[in-house]
Amino acid sequence: MKIGFAGLGVMGGPMARHLVAAGHEVAGYNRSSAKARTWAEAHGGLFAETVEAAATGAELFILCVGNDDDVRSVVTAALPHLAAGAVVVDHTTTSARVAREMSELAASRGISFVDAPVSGGQAGAENGQLSVMAGGDAAALERARPALDAYSKAVQHMGPSGAGQLTKMVNQIAIAGVVQGLAEAVHFAQVAGLDTDKAYDAVSKGAAQSWQMDNRWKTAARGEFEFGFAVDWMRKDLGLVLDEARSNGARLSLTALVDQFYAEVQAMGGNRWDTSSLKARLPGPGEAK
Repeated sequence: MKIGFAGLGVMGGPMARHLVAAGHEVAGYNRSSAKARTWAEAHGGLFAETVEAAATGAELFILCVGNDDDVRSVVTAALPHLAAGAVVVDHTTTSARVAREMSELAASRGISFVDAPVSGGQAGAENGQLSVMAGGDAAALERARPALDAYSKAVQHMGPSGAGQLTKMVNQIAIAGVVQGLAEAVHFAQVAGLDTDKAYDAVSKGAAQSWQMDNRWKTAARGEFEFGFAVDWMRKDLGLVLDEARSNGARLSLTALVDQFYAEVQAMGGNRWDTSSLKARLPGPGEAK
C-alpha cells in the first residue's frame, strides 16, 4: 500500500517504521525536516519535505501529530493530493469535535477520515503492540486495517466519527485515577516504614494489581519518572476530557482533581516526567518536600 505518514515523533516514528518493515511504501513527513530525513535513511522509507509531498498519490494517509490545530493544518494540506477514495487515519489524541469536522471536510472531497487514537505509549509503538480505538466509517477502517495491524495488537471500531476520541478520553480518565491511587499507595507504604518492594509483592498478586502497578510502582518508589507518557501530554488530554464533560454533563470530580495535581507536578519542573510522577507530590520519609 502507498502510505503517507505525518508526525515521526516518539510514537509516529516507530509506527511508520513498522509499516516499512511490513512491506508498505511509506513517505514520511515531520515538521522538523531533519528528523524526517533521518527516519527515512534509518528505516528505508521515503523522505517527504512537505505534507503535500507525503500525501501525493497515497491510498492511506496517517498522522500522529500534536493537537487539534495541527490536525486541521495537516489534513487540510493533504486532502487535495491523496489518491481518489483514499483513507485518512488520525492517531493524534484530539477533541471529538475536530474529528467530526475533519470527517466532514474529507467526505466533501470523496475521502474517508477515521479518528483512531491509540493506547500503549512509546513502548507499545516500539513493539508494535498498540491498542487502537476508532471512530468513523467501518468499511474505511477495514481498508486501513492491514496497515494498522503492523503496529497494533487490537483495533476496535467504536462508532461514528468522534467515537474513537471519546473512547480515548475514557482511557485517560481511568489512567488518571489509577495513577493517583498508585502514588498514594507508594507514599503511604514509605511513610508507614514498609519495604516497598515487599509491599508490591504482597499486593500486586490480588485485586490491587494493574498495569500501572506492575510497571510504575518500583520506579515511582525510587523517584524515577523517565519512563513514558509525559505530564504535559497528559494535561493536554485531560483538558480535552474536561472540556467534553462540560458539554455532555459527565461528572468527573476525581479527574478534575488529578488534573490539578499534574499542574503541581508541572510547577515542580516535571513537565516531561512520566505520569507516575504524581508520586513526586507525596515524598516519603527523608525525601525533599
